[in-house]
Amino acid sequence: MSFSNEVKNELARLENGKQCCEKAELFGLLRMSGAIILRGRNMGIHFSTENAALARRVLQLFKNNYDVKTEVVITRSRRLKKNNRYQVKVVPSPEAGKALEELQLLPAENEGGKASLLTTPCCRKSFLRGAFLAGGSISRPASDYHLEMVTENQDFAKMIMKTMQGFSLPVKITDRKNDYIVYLKEGNGITSFLSVIGAHNALLEFENVRIVKEMRNNVNRVVNCETANLNKVVQAAVQQLESIRYIEKHLGLGKLPLTLRETAELRLNHPDASLNELADLSEGKIGKSGINHRLKKIQHLAEELGMIKNE
Repeated sequence: MSFSNEVKNELARLENGKQCCEKAELFGLLRMSGAIILRGRNMGIHFSTENAALARRVLQLFKNNYDVKTEVVITRSRRLKKNNRYQVKVVPSPEAGKALEELQLLPAENEGGKASLLTTPCCRKSFLRGAFLAGGSISRPASDYHLEMVTENQDFAKMIMKTMQGFSLPVKITDRKNDYIVYLKEGNGITSFLSVIGAHNALLEFENVRIVKEMRNNVNRVVNCETANLNKVVQAAVQQLESIRYIEKHLGLGKLPLTLRETAELRLNHPDASLNELADLSEGKIGKSGINHRLKKIQHLAEELGMIKNE
Protein backbone atom coordinates (compact mmCIF):
# COMPACT_ATOMS: atom_id res chain seq x y z
CA MET A 1 0.00 0.00 0.00
CA SER A 2 1.32 3.44 -0.90
CA PHE A 3 1.92 6.02 1.81
CA SER A 4 -0.79 8.17 0.19
CA ASN A 5 -3.34 5.40 0.70
CA GLU A 6 -2.20 4.89 4.30
CA VAL A 7 -2.79 8.59 4.99
CA LYS A 8 -6.17 8.58 3.25
CA ASN A 9 -7.32 5.44 5.06
CA GLU A 10 -6.48 7.11 8.37
CA LEU A 11 -8.33 10.29 7.40
CA ALA A 12 -11.33 8.37 6.08
CA ARG A 13 -11.72 6.66 9.45
CA LEU A 14 -11.61 9.80 11.60
CA GLU A 15 -14.61 10.38 13.80
CA ASN A 16 -17.09 12.81 12.34
CA GLY A 17 -16.94 16.32 13.72
CA LYS A 18 -19.40 19.17 13.87
CA GLN A 19 -22.00 19.46 11.13
CA CYS A 20 -20.38 22.60 9.72
CA CYS A 21 -17.03 20.79 9.47
CA GLU A 22 -18.64 17.77 7.79
CA LYS A 23 -20.15 20.04 5.16
CA ALA A 24 -16.83 21.83 4.64
CA GLU A 25 -15.11 18.47 4.14
CA LEU A 26 -17.84 17.36 1.74
CA PHE A 27 -17.40 20.62 -0.14
CA GLY A 28 -13.67 19.92 -0.54
CA LEU A 29 -14.29 16.34 -1.62
CA LEU A 30 -16.93 17.13 -4.21
CA ARG A 31 -15.33 20.31 -5.52
CA MET A 32 -12.14 18.37 -6.09
CA SER A 33 -13.55 15.19 -7.59
CA GLY A 34 -17.33 15.27 -7.76
CA ALA A 35 -19.68 15.72 -10.72
CA ILE A 36 -23.24 17.00 -11.08
CA ILE A 37 -25.84 14.65 -12.57
CA LEU A 38 -28.76 16.12 -14.50
CA ARG A 39 -32.06 14.30 -14.86
CA GLY A 40 -34.79 16.50 -16.20
CA ARG A 41 -35.02 19.50 -13.89
CA ASN A 42 -33.45 17.66 -11.00
CA MET A 43 -29.78 17.44 -10.15
CA GLY A 44 -27.78 14.75 -8.37
CA ILE A 45 -24.16 14.08 -7.47
CA HIS A 46 -21.59 11.54 -8.58
CA PHE A 47 -18.33 10.74 -6.75
CA SER A 48 -15.89 8.03 -7.82
CA THR A 49 -12.86 6.57 -6.01
CA GLU A 50 -10.77 3.38 -5.77
CA ASN A 51 -10.55 3.77 -1.97
CA ALA A 52 -13.34 1.84 -0.21
CA ALA A 53 -12.87 3.72 3.08
CA LEU A 54 -13.21 7.06 1.28
CA ALA A 55 -16.38 5.89 -0.50
CA ARG A 56 -17.88 4.96 2.88
CA ARG A 57 -16.94 8.34 4.32
CA VAL A 58 -18.55 10.27 1.47
CA LEU A 59 -21.68 8.16 1.85
CA GLN A 60 -21.75 8.75 5.62
CA LEU A 61 -21.26 12.51 5.23
CA PHE A 62 -24.28 12.67 2.94
CA LYS A 63 -26.43 10.56 5.27
CA ASN A 64 -25.45 12.66 8.29
CA ASN A 65 -26.35 15.97 6.70
CA TYR A 66 -28.91 15.54 3.91
CA ASP A 67 -32.13 13.68 3.32
CA VAL A 68 -31.13 12.29 -0.07
CA LYS A 69 -31.23 8.90 -1.73
CA THR A 70 -27.82 7.40 -2.37
CA GLU A 71 -26.50 4.47 -4.39
CA VAL A 72 -23.12 2.75 -4.44
CA VAL A 73 -21.97 0.97 -7.59
CA ILE A 74 -18.79 -1.13 -7.57
CA THR A 75 -17.03 -1.74 -10.87
CA ARG A 76 -13.70 -3.28 -11.86
CA SER A 77 -11.19 -0.79 -13.18
CA ARG A 78 -9.87 -1.37 -16.69
CA ARG A 79 -6.43 -0.21 -15.66
CA LEU A 80 -3.49 -2.57 -15.30
CA LYS A 81 -3.96 -3.11 -11.54
CA LYS A 82 -7.69 -3.77 -12.06
CA ASN A 83 -8.72 -2.32 -8.70
CA ASN A 84 -12.34 -1.94 -7.69
CA ARG A 85 -13.85 1.49 -8.33
CA TYR A 86 -16.56 2.72 -5.98
CA GLN A 87 -19.12 5.13 -7.40
CA VAL A 88 -21.20 6.99 -4.83
CA LYS A 89 -24.29 8.51 -6.44
CA VAL A 90 -26.83 10.89 -4.99
CA VAL A 91 -29.97 10.28 -7.02
CA PRO A 92 -31.25 13.46 -8.75
CA SER A 93 -34.05 15.03 -6.72
CA PRO A 94 -35.15 18.40 -5.34
CA GLU A 95 -33.41 17.49 -2.06
CA ALA A 96 -30.16 16.74 -3.87
CA GLY A 97 -30.44 20.10 -5.61
CA LYS A 98 -30.79 21.82 -2.25
CA ALA A 99 -27.69 19.95 -1.01
CA LEU A 100 -25.73 21.17 -4.04
CA GLU A 101 -26.91 24.69 -3.38
CA GLU A 102 -26.02 24.58 0.31
CA LEU A 103 -22.61 23.10 -0.48
CA GLN A 104 -22.04 25.95 -2.94
CA LEU A 105 -21.25 23.49 -5.75
CA LEU A 106 -23.41 25.14 -8.38
CA PRO A 107 -21.32 27.34 -10.72
CA ALA A 108 -23.05 30.59 -9.77
CA GLU A 109 -22.58 29.88 -6.06
CA ASN A 110 -18.88 29.02 -5.89
CA GLU A 111 -17.76 32.44 -4.69
CA GLY A 112 -20.32 32.37 -1.91
CA GLY A 113 -19.00 29.00 -0.78
CA LYS A 114 -15.71 30.55 0.23
CA ALA A 115 -17.40 32.74 2.79
CA SER A 116 -20.23 30.58 4.04
CA LEU A 117 -18.49 27.20 4.43
CA LEU A 118 -14.95 28.16 5.43
CA THR A 119 -15.47 30.86 8.05
CA THR A 120 -13.83 29.05 11.00
CA PRO A 121 -10.40 27.39 11.33
CA CYS A 122 -11.93 23.97 12.05
CA CYS A 123 -14.01 24.15 8.86
CA ARG A 124 -11.00 25.22 6.82
CA LYS A 125 -9.06 22.23 8.17
CA SER A 126 -11.93 19.95 7.21
CA PHE A 127 -12.06 21.49 3.75
CA LEU A 128 -8.34 20.78 3.22
CA ARG A 129 -8.85 17.23 4.45
CA GLY A 130 -11.60 16.72 1.89
CA ALA A 131 -9.52 18.22 -0.93
CA PHE A 132 -6.56 15.98 -0.05
CA LEU A 133 -8.73 12.87 0.24
CA ALA A 134 -10.17 13.43 -3.23
CA GLY A 135 -7.15 14.69 -5.14
CA GLY A 136 -4.01 14.53 -3.03
CA SER A 137 -0.90 12.39 -2.87
CA ILE A 138 2.21 12.26 -0.71
CA SER A 139 5.56 10.57 -1.25
CA ARG A 140 7.00 8.23 1.35
CA PRO A 141 9.29 10.18 3.68
CA ALA A 142 12.17 7.81 2.85
CA SER A 143 12.23 9.38 -0.63
CA ASP A 144 12.03 13.03 -1.60
CA TYR A 145 9.56 15.12 0.41
CA HIS A 146 6.58 15.91 -1.82
CA LEU A 147 2.87 16.45 -1.21
CA GLU A 148 0.48 17.68 -3.87
CA MET A 149 -3.19 18.17 -4.71
CA VAL A 150 -4.23 18.19 -8.35
CA THR A 151 -7.28 19.88 -9.86
CA GLU A 152 -8.36 20.99 -13.33
CA ASN A 153 -9.80 24.23 -11.94
CA GLN A 154 -7.36 27.11 -11.48
CA ASP A 155 -9.66 29.09 -9.18
CA PHE A 156 -10.12 26.07 -6.93
CA ALA A 157 -6.33 25.50 -6.85
CA LYS A 158 -5.87 29.12 -5.74
CA MET A 159 -8.56 28.64 -3.12
CA ILE A 160 -6.73 25.61 -1.70
CA MET A 161 -3.44 27.50 -1.71
CA LYS A 162 -4.96 30.52 0.05
CA THR A 163 -6.51 28.28 2.71
CA MET A 164 -3.18 26.52 3.29
CA GLN A 165 -1.38 29.85 3.53
CA GLY A 166 -3.80 30.74 6.32
CA PHE A 167 -2.09 27.98 8.34
CA SER A 168 1.38 29.37 7.49
CA LEU A 169 2.20 26.48 5.17
CA PRO A 170 4.95 27.08 2.54
CA VAL A 171 2.63 26.11 -0.32
CA LYS A 172 3.27 26.70 -4.01
CA ILE A 173 1.24 26.24 -7.18
CA THR A 174 2.20 25.19 -10.70
CA ASP A 175 0.50 23.86 -13.81
CA ARG A 176 1.04 20.59 -15.64
CA LYS A 177 -0.68 20.17 -19.01
CA ASN A 178 -4.35 20.86 -18.19
CA ASP A 179 -3.99 20.49 -14.41
CA TYR A 180 -3.07 22.82 -11.58
CA ILE A 181 -0.93 21.42 -8.78
CA VAL A 182 -0.83 22.80 -5.26
CA TYR A 183 2.23 21.36 -3.56
CA LEU A 184 4.62 21.25 -0.61
CA LYS A 185 8.24 20.13 -0.93
CA GLU A 186 9.60 20.80 2.55
CA GLY A 187 9.51 18.28 5.41
CA ASN A 188 8.34 20.67 8.13
CA GLY A 189 5.59 22.01 5.87
CA ILE A 190 4.32 18.50 5.12
CA THR A 191 4.23 17.48 8.78
CA SER A 192 2.37 20.71 9.59
CA PHE A 193 -0.16 19.96 6.86
CA LEU A 194 -0.68 16.39 8.14
CA SER A 195 -1.35 17.87 11.57
CA VAL A 196 -3.81 20.40 10.15
CA ILE A 197 -5.89 17.74 8.38
CA GLY A 198 -5.81 15.34 11.34
CA ALA A 199 -3.48 12.60 10.01
CA HIS A 200 -1.61 12.25 13.31
CA ASN A 201 -0.51 8.61 12.89
CA ALA A 202 0.87 9.38 9.44
CA LEU A 203 2.59 12.45 10.89
CA LEU A 204 4.37 10.29 13.51
CA GLU A 205 5.45 7.78 10.88
CA PHE A 206 6.66 10.58 8.62
CA GLU A 207 8.63 12.19 11.45
CA ASN A 208 10.18 8.88 12.58
CA VAL A 209 11.41 8.09 9.08
CA ARG A 210 12.57 11.67 8.59
CA ILE A 211 14.62 11.60 11.83
CA VAL A 212 16.31 8.33 10.83
CA LYS A 213 16.92 9.68 7.33
CA GLU A 214 18.46 12.92 8.61
CA MET A 215 20.61 11.03 11.14
CA ARG A 216 21.85 8.74 8.36
CA ASN A 217 22.62 11.74 6.17
CA ASN A 218 24.49 13.42 9.03
CA VAL A 219 26.53 10.27 9.67
CA ASN A 220 27.33 9.97 5.97
CA ARG A 221 28.47 13.59 5.89
CA VAL A 222 30.74 13.06 8.91
CA VAL A 223 32.16 9.83 7.45
CA ASN A 224 32.75 11.46 4.07
CA CYS A 225 34.46 14.42 5.74
CA GLU A 226 36.66 12.16 7.86
CA THR A 227 37.48 10.00 4.83
CA ALA A 228 38.45 13.08 2.83
CA ASN A 229 40.66 14.32 5.68
CA LEU A 230 42.26 10.89 6.04
CA ASN A 231 42.98 10.79 2.31
CA LYS A 232 44.66 14.19 2.57
CA VAL A 233 46.80 12.97 5.50
CA VAL A 234 47.83 9.81 3.62
CA GLN A 235 48.60 11.70 0.43
CA ALA A 236 50.69 14.26 2.32
CA ALA A 237 52.59 11.52 4.16
CA VAL A 238 53.36 9.72 0.89
CA GLN A 239 54.75 12.93 -0.66
CA GLN A 240 56.81 13.63 2.45
CA LEU A 241 58.30 10.12 2.42
CA GLU A 242 59.13 10.39 -1.28
CA SER A 243 60.92 13.68 -0.67
CA ILE A 244 62.91 12.27 2.28
CA ARG A 245 63.98 9.17 0.32
CA TYR A 246 64.97 11.31 -2.66
CA ILE A 247 67.17 13.47 -0.43
CA GLU A 248 68.60 10.36 1.22
CA LYS A 249 69.56 8.96 -2.20
CA HIS A 250 70.93 12.13 -3.81
CA LEU A 251 72.33 14.05 -0.84
CA GLY A 252 72.18 11.95 2.29
CA LEU A 253 70.20 12.75 5.42
CA GLY A 254 73.45 13.46 7.29
CA LYS A 255 73.88 16.61 5.23
CA LEU A 256 70.60 18.06 6.53
CA PRO A 257 70.47 20.49 9.46
CA LEU A 258 69.91 18.66 12.73
CA THR A 259 66.28 19.82 13.11
CA LEU A 260 65.33 18.69 9.60
CA ARG A 261 67.22 15.38 9.98
CA GLU A 262 65.37 14.59 13.20
CA THR A 263 62.01 15.34 11.58
CA ALA A 264 62.90 13.29 8.48
CA GLU A 265 63.92 10.30 10.62
CA LEU A 266 60.73 10.70 12.67
CA ARG A 267 58.63 10.55 9.52
CA LEU A 268 60.58 7.53 8.16
CA ASN A 269 60.09 5.66 11.43
CA HIS A 270 56.36 6.50 11.54
CA PRO A 271 55.11 6.65 7.93
CA ASP A 272 51.39 6.41 8.85
CA ALA A 273 51.37 8.95 11.67
CA SER A 274 49.49 12.25 11.46
CA LEU A 275 51.15 15.57 12.21
CA ASN A 276 49.60 15.57 15.69
CA GLU A 277 50.96 12.08 16.32
CA LEU A 278 54.42 13.08 15.07
CA ALA A 279 54.37 16.06 17.43
CA ASP A 280 53.51 13.72 20.34
CA LEU A 281 56.30 11.34 19.30
CA SER A 282 58.79 14.23 19.44
CA GLU A 283 58.24 14.22 23.22
CA GLY A 284 57.31 17.87 23.35
CA LYS A 285 60.29 19.18 21.44
CA ILE A 286 58.11 20.60 18.66
CA GLY A 287 54.43 21.11 17.95
CA LYS A 288 52.22 20.22 15.01
CA SER A 289 52.84 23.49 13.13
CA GLY A 290 56.61 23.12 13.61
CA ILE A 291 56.56 19.56 12.26
CA ASN A 292 54.54 20.72 9.27
CA HIS A 293 56.93 23.63 8.61
CA ARG A 294 60.01 21.36 8.68
CA LEU A 295 58.40 18.76 6.38
CA LYS A 296 57.56 21.48 3.86
CA LYS A 297 61.18 22.62 3.97
CA ILE A 298 62.26 19.04 3.26
CA GLN A 299 59.87 18.80 0.31
CA HIS A 300 61.11 22.14 -1.05
CA LEU A 301 64.72 20.95 -0.74
CA ALA A 302 63.90 17.77 -2.64
CA GLU A 303 62.41 19.84 -5.45
CA GLU A 304 65.56 21.99 -5.57
CA LEU A 305 67.63 18.81 -5.92
CA GLY A 306 65.62 17.90 -8.99
CA MET A 307 62.67 15.90 -7.70
CA ILE A 308 59.55 16.41 -9.81
CA LYS A 309 56.62 17.51 -7.64
CA ASN A 310 53.51 15.28 -7.87
CA GLU A 311 50.35 17.36 -8.10
